[in-house]
Amino acid sequence: MFRKQLLYITSDALCAYDWDHGVLGPGQAFPASAAGLDGFAAWLEDPQAHRLDVPAYLLTDLIEEDFQRQLLPHVRGKAGRALLERRKQQLHRDTPYRGSTLLGRESTGRHDDQVLFFALTNPSLLQPWTEALEHLRVPVAGIYSTSLLSIALVKKLSIAHEHLLLVTQQSGGLRQSYYEKGQLRFSRQTATIALDGVAVNIALETEKTRQFLTSTRMLARGDVLNTVILAPAAQIAKLELLCDNGVEVAYHFIDLQLAGERVGLRRTPALADELLLTLLGKHPPSSHYPPGALARYYHFQRARKTLYGASTLIGASAALWCAINLLGGIADGATTQRLAQETASYQERYRSVMSTQPPAPTKTQNMKVAVTLGYMIASQAPEPGRLLGMLSAALDQAPQVALGQLHWHAGQAPARVAGSQPPQQQQQQQQSTGGPTGSAMAGIPVAPPQALRLEADVAMPNNDYRVALAAITAFAQTLARQPGLQVTIEETPLDLRPSAALSGKSAVPAPASQARFTLLLAWQP
Repeated sequence: MFRKQLLYITSDALCAYDWDHGVLGPGQAFPASAAGLDGFAAWLEDPQAHRLDVPAYLLTDLIEEDFQRQLLPHVRGKAGRALLERRKQQLHRDTPYRGSTLLGRESTGRHDDQVLFFALTNPSLLQPWTEALEHLRVPVAGIYSTSLLSIALVKKLSIAHEHLLLVTQQSGGLRQSYYEKGQLRFSRQTATIALDGVAVNIALETEKTRQFLTSTRMLARGDVLNTVILAPAAQIAKLELLCDNGVEVAYHFIDLQLAGERVGLRRTPALADELLLTLLGKHPPSSHYPPGALARYYHFQRARKTLYGASTLIGASAALWCAINLLGGIADGATTQRLAQETASYQERYRSVMSTQPPAPTKTQNMKVAVTLGYMIASQAPEPGRLLGMLSAALDQAPQVALGQLHWHAGQAPARVAGSQPPQQQQQQQQSTGGPTGSAMAGIPVAPPQALRLEADVAMPNNDYRVALAAITAFAQTLARQPGLQVTIEETPLDLRPSAALSGKSAVPAPASQARFTLLLAWQP
């Protein structure tokens, strides 16, 4: 959010500032009276400024602010949060503006948590201003304390003393905040006694604060309390005369102009108010005190802006998607037009070429069909080459087998007839019984099966039929390993049928001879 309303609240007035794009505007003070409340409401309702929708940040600088350091058992989770809430109610029962921060843990004993509890003990000082904001439905982002916000000021000024007392002159009075190792432990506000614009009671109030810190054991005896005073350059010389360094107190001075440059303030402030307001405007932390129902309009505003942002993002995404599709459609249209022009050019060239050709004897579709049929016949027509190649590979592995005759047939395997019948008569007899003819025999639409009947001789040493049968079986198994090939042994050298009678003499040695056998190979390409 580029605009904010920074409201600096003291016990007797409210000073309102506009924060616009990182620049703190001039403040306008309103006293804590009926006239002041009316003026504040008129300032918010100014039609030219449009402040009713600008988030408001309340920065309190009140003397009725209490700080207490407590030790709590080290408990985490839901039980720890409940314990912390109960202790807040016990310490500050009469105010809703209470909070806590964890300082660390004890180094001895149970290692309890060191917790700093703080609260605005007089909520009636804020009530008139918060009621005006509630009535006008101004979004309130949070309620802050100058004491707690000064932690960021210490970091910006790079003050690294172990025991630090920061003294600032603010609209509410003289503010003294004690820090131990960079953590706030105590803060108090007193009235300023000024002489010629110089707070002459700084040294006295510092000594009172040191005695209080020593009595409450926040500051050990012998520790040096480094007191850093923020003041205009014209007052530093007079303050140095009033503030003498002692055994347990050391004074340091920082020019407000230098401090303003450190925090990014473009002008030299007269008080520390604008330093803290600039820090709040640049980097607002989480609310120090719970705003309660006062913050609901701020939450409504954030939810509304989140929805607006999401809607804008969705709309931008949809617009980008439409633009991409539109550009893609334009590119596709150009490509389609180019392809259409190329198609028309090719068609014109085709018609020009065809006009010079003599009339074709048949139609183009018929020629296409003829080419397709020719391709199918060339690739699927039956021929014995591949089948003979399988047979040749098997014969290379069976040297004891000698090929006699081959009968190749396209189509289903023909039935075997008497061996004395001539092959021509066998073929005529098979054709008369029927079988694949016409286009099926030519490989249309698929390649037809093939059959190959072979008659071969197998070597039979010492007239040993057992060896011959084993060789025939091994030869048939070698052929049967080929894909799509079925092998059938039709005739063997020895008739092994149960009805056949065997005769011979085993005692008479026989010379080596050859035996004839027949195989039928049926192959589906």
